[in-house]
Amino acid sequence: MTSISSLAEIAALIGEPTRTAMLVTLMDGRALTAGELARAAGVTPPTASGHLARLLEAGLLGVEAQGRHRYYRLSSPAIGAMLEGMMGVAATIDAGVKRKPVVTGPRDKALRRARTCYDHLAGEVAVAIADALRASGRIDLDREGAAVTGEGLVFLADLGIELDGTASGPVFCRPCLDWSERRPHIAGAVGSALYRALLARHWLRRVEGSRAVIVTPAGVVGLESRFGVRV
Repeated sequence: MTSISSLAEIAALIGEPTRTAMLVTLMDGRALTAGELARAAGVTPPTASGHLARLLEAGLLGVEAQGRHRYYRLSSPAIGAMLEGMMGVAATIDAGVKRKPVVTGPRDKALRRARTCYDHLAGEVAVAIADALRASGRIDLDREGAAVTGEGLVFLADLGIELDGTASGPVFCRPCLDWSERRPHIAGAVGSALYRALLARHWLRRVEGSRAVIVTPAGVVGLESRFGVRV
């Protein structure tokens, strides 16, 4: 069982604004250099190095060496899911606090519509897909757990997604509470495989340098015809 001290240490690490900015920047699944993360967090490279060392030591980040460069990424999808969940809590708290109205720009709207949550899809489109799969009996999904039904396995296979529920590695299928929609989308191996399949079909397109994902014209047609989701 995770000790209270370990939990407090992780909370303290994430609670520092510079480290929070770095972790959120990596939520789109990319691996970035220390310099790129320093710019994202608005700090100097030496300052960034100190923060990255602490995140590495705590196991929140992994690092890969390629030539002269070192690339940092979130150590696992669980870290991305944890951050997404914390965003949901923060949004709930913010909603209960009286503030001056904030006018959000197009980028914010794009992130709410569709974005990456580390290795799977999140946002309005992802929640709509999850709702459609649940309504059609292809997946059992609620805040507590998720499971692909036999009909769901056939449906996913028809999309070119072959799944082995006994495989080791990422959790096969689980709900991930969407911070903007406050309802679950699909994560785990199923969520990751589904996201990759939609990218491969060119139904989705990633936005360079952002977590935002665009639904292409082909995706508008495909999501409605296959999932019954109108975008």
